[in-house]
Amino acid sequence: AGAETVKRAVELDVASRFQESLVCYQEGIDLLLQVVKATKDEAKKHRYRQKISEYMTRAEDIKKHIEKEKQDGKYHKQIRIEENATGFGYEKLFHEYLTEIVSEVWVEDPYIRHVHQASRYSLYNFLRFCEMLIKGPCKVKTIHLLTSCDEGCGRSQQMSGLEEIQQSLRNYGVTLNIEFSSSIHDREIRFNNGWMIKIGRGLDYFKKPQGRFSIGYCDFDLRPCHETTVDVFHTKHTKKM
Repeated sequence: AGAETVKRAVELDVASRFQESLVCYQEGIDLLLQVVKATKDEAKKHRYRQKISEYMTRAEDIKKHIEKEKQDGKYHKQIRIEENATGFGYEKLFHEYLTEIVSEVWVEDPYIRHVHQASRYSLYNFLRFCEMLIKGPCKVKTIHLLTSCDEGCGRSQQMSGLEEIQQSLRNYGVTLNIEFSSSIHDREIRFNNGWMIKIGRGLDYFKKPQGRFSIGYCDFDLRPCHETTVDVFHTKHTKKM
């Protein structure tokens, strides 16, 4: 498993997918260190240690490269989610950027609306996103939401849903600030550690489940996705709304 993980790290490294490569190098090194502990053959141990040393050096170089790009404001990573792809739940997409210092989050998404509008489950999606933030490892205290007002009879249900989420978050010591804009078009999520994620379809990139008791209804990792692009940036200062 360690060799396969490191092999994947090298492939990602060659493809200049440095953030993902770093994660694989770190996982692979940990697995290989476990192999060294379990190996009694001294010659094998020596070879493993040499390889581990090489991988650690490369991982450190990548870490410095990423840090320099972040400091220069040049970091950019793009993820392509294919039509009907699975395995792209919120934890998978956001977890590596939710470090312990994250305490404030900004969400701009024009379609955090009524749960029954055609093919949209955006209020539930936003609730799932908030649940992920509460589970950590970040220590979120404030979430800022900028969205648009639902029209007609959906408006009262939108407000009711958002207020319920707001109250529920309050029980966990988290403040949800809600603002509305009639001209909002951009979809982006920002964390106060400098990471910014832009998703072409916003939080609503999952397909409607086939039924209430179908696989993927509860677990977003198993839910088929709409085709979309995710762009990840790092900025020195996260702007405020």
